[in-house]
Amino acid sequence: MKTYPGGKFDIAVIGAGHAGVEAALAAARLGCRVVLFTISLDSVANMPCNPSIGGTAKGHLVRELDALGGEMGRAADATMLQSRMLNRGKGPAVHSLRAQCDRAAYHRYMKEKVESTPGLLLRQGEVVEIQTGPEGRVSAVVTAMGGRYEVKAAIVATGTYLGGKIFVGEFSQESGPDGTHPAKALSESLRGLGLSLRRFKTGTPARVHRDSIDFSRMEEQRGDEPVVPFSFGNWGKREYRNLLPCHVAYTNGETHRVIRENLGRSPLYGGEIQGVGPRYCPSIEDKVVRFPDKERHQLFVEPMGLDTREMYLQGLSSSLPEEVQVAMYRTIPGLEQVELMRTAYAIEYDCVDPTQLRPTLEVKGVPGLYGAGQFNGTSGYEEAAVQGFVAGVNAALAIQGKEPLVLERSGSYIGTLIDDLVTKGCMDPYRMMTSRSEYRLLLRQDNADLRLMPIGYKLGLISEGQYQEFLGQQRQKEEEKARLEGLSIHPSPELNAWLEGLGTAPLERPVRAAELLRRPQVTYGGLAPFDPGRPDLHPHVAEQVEIEIKYQGYLRKQQAQVERMRRLETMPLGDGMDYAAIRGLRLEAVEKLQRLRPATLGQASRISGVSPADISVLMIYLAR
Repeated sequence: MKTYPGGKFDIAVIGAGHAGVEAALAAARLGCRVVLFTISLDSVANMPCNPSIGGTAKGHLVRELDALGGEMGRAADATMLQSRMLNRGKGPAVHSLRAQCDRAAYHRYMKEKVESTPGLLLRQGEVVEIQTGPEGRVSAVVTAMGGRYEVKAAIVATGTYLGGKIFVGEFSQESGPDGTHPAKALSESLRGLGLSLRRFKTGTPARVHRDSIDFSRMEEQRGDEPVVPFSFGNWGKREYRNLLPCHVAYTNGETHRVIRENLGRSPLYGGEIQGVGPRYCPSIEDKVVRFPDKERHQLFVEPMGLDTREMYLQGLSSSLPEEVQVAMYRTIPGLEQVELMRTAYAIEYDCVDPTQLRPTLEVKGVPGLYGAGQFNGTSGYEEAAVQGFVAGVNAALAIQGKEPLVLERSGSYIGTLIDDLVTKGCMDPYRMMTSRSEYRLLLRQDNADLRLMPIGYKLGLISEGQYQEFLGQQRQKEEEKARLEGLSIHPSPELNAWLEGLGTAPLERPVRAAELLRRPQVTYGGLAPFDPGRPDLHPHVAEQVEIEIKYQGYLRKQQAQVERMRRLETMPLGDGMDYAAIRGLRLEAVEKLQRLRPATLGQASRISGVSPADISVLMIYLAR
């Protein structure tokens, strides 16, 4: 039975969305006493936008989180309705897993995990104040009902609730997502602590009744078989299968005419919305205005769950009036008789300028206060979850007097995301993309375990059994790579016919199997009939064997690039360094360095306005 020392906890997590849940679970699993606040217990791990996990670059984040010991990948596997591997036609660096999940089941899964985790109390209540004590350190949080909880750290993971306001045409009201109560008072408390807040905006499409859709007029989109799970611990544990199809439809000229004729009624174009919207996930109004020559825009009709008839119109987020939305949807083939169940809306909310945070996600100048998720200026469930995990881990480690967790951008997309936020900031909601990393060939989703599971194990968030299984797979991989490097494949009529059928040259002499595998057309699985001595490998191991052999040269070049950059990352810049006193730095560099206070020379090199010449000056200064 759990016991709680009345009102005293180590950590308070404010918000139980994807960031808050991962923060609370990680901190509690590390041995801290955690209280997790949510405005509604019915909104734990809610998916107010599309109930999907993963996607381009986002799938990488989920795999990395799983390798560290987070929960999102396991939750997605347990509630998956359809799974697809995106970008299969491109190189492995951009392959990304995406799962359509059952929204209600995902909520239930995560709520049960939170409720059953020792040392973690889930509490319904609105936090309105964060109090500090000596040296400005977080000391307590206070709820709207007057409850005061003494804590050593607080993590703000408020999502779109903080100062939330929704817009539908001329209608607007203070609200959180899905008609929930907003969190209004906490913004003033945060400003009182010295945080600079700004307004961002996001949107969500309508939900429509399945029985009002004519799917025969749409393209059916089925999942991949066999299904590949997100969680490394789930590979081979059970057989996953796709349960429901998705469908693809398109807007047309009539759709665009309805939108253009009603732009004056859109709060986006009427000036009512002041917040900055996501650049990479625009509303349908934005798409029509920004791309006037485009004849159609794609949308996906996706299920919300097994026990509901709600369908989600991915790609049609809007804040147009309700009657305009209905008219717009009914111009689309298959939606001529569509009935709305939830109207699309835009939502504005408060968030922090993330350059006020350290790489640990702790607020500079307020010890014990951390930010995560959309509060830090990001968009997306996956971006939120990984930040929540890092904030939760670092809050726990700080309380325990241990070294913080700071992930290198050369070692993970999580490290890239956080470094981008705290070093460069963001002018609009930040979304992870593979192009944001200089090292994306090394940061593949298939090798997230190799890169990060040793860290998760060291933290104590990866079990001994899972870690030993990981080590066994790595030994298998290295043994198989060595075997293929030494194995000779001899020409034969069958082999040469197969090679010519692939569009590559037949063999004239024996070659090593690894050399043959480096041909773009040749796959590890395809070579199996000509390699009778091959061991029976785990599918994950076989995938890594092929990638590491096929791209060996490119991987070595990128690793050398990482090693050169790592030298800068290990050169610390003290918090109290007076950049104005360093001769040779340009004035712009001094201003940026004084304000952002980079932790290392590597971080300083990525600040806009700090030139290579400025970095050379700093290197000389540090050497002295």
